[in-house]
Amino acid sequence: MFELLSQPHILFSLALTAKTCGVALALFLLVAPAIGFLLARTQNPGVRLMGFVITLPLIFPPVAMGYLLLVLLGRYGFLGQYLSETGLQLVFTPAAVYLAGFVAGLPLVVRPLQAAFASERLRELEAAARIHGAAPFTVFRTVTLPLVRPSLAVGLLMGCARSAGEVGITMMLGGNISGKTNTLSLEIFNAVSRADFDEANALSLILVLVAAIIFLLMETLLRRSPKF
Repeated sequence: MFELLSQPHILFSLALTAKTCGVALALFLLVAPAIGFLLARTQNPGVRLMGFVITLPLIFPPVAMGYLLLVLLGRYGFLGQYLSETGLQLVFTPAAVYLAGFVAGLPLVVRPLQAAFASERLRELEAAARIHGAAPFTVFRTVTLPLVRPSLAVGLLMGCARSAGEVGITMMLGGNISGKTNTLSLEIFNAVSRADFDEANALSLILVLVAAIIFLLMETLLRRSPKF
């Protein structure tokens, strides 16, 4: 296995997968809490539509989702043509792989946060803090954030795991180009396609180990999380 993992195309796929998880994690932290709060505390049609769009990767086939993004962001797509005019190219680049990982993992981060923010017990505690004179930011910092932090941590773990294992959206949007957009999951697909089952088994074992670590971390967080 060590000889296999030292091959350049494997090292590249491992590095790209790690970068994808890192970029996705940063984007999750940037947008997911605000989206989860908005979905939990606002009920207008626009917010409900946003919730549907965010959840779409969970209920729509990944290849079809990737195709929709390809049509949207391709050179002649609705958004892609504007990117082309500015000299930017997203499709079939590492940035497309990062975007695919973010899109695939976002609903797994947002939904646990939405459920946490919608908790009646949390709202009661926030109201009690406000009644006692706490400012809105103080309420968020001392009441809301500590209670939703376990949900955020679990969501981030699930989102990163989904980003690392994404295939369909990544293949359509990134192109599965060797040395450029081939992630670890795509390398398993490539190995099976060329009947290199030793490589496929070794790479699958790596993902199994990563999944086991993520599962143990999630179980630990859930046991230690406050009940409210």
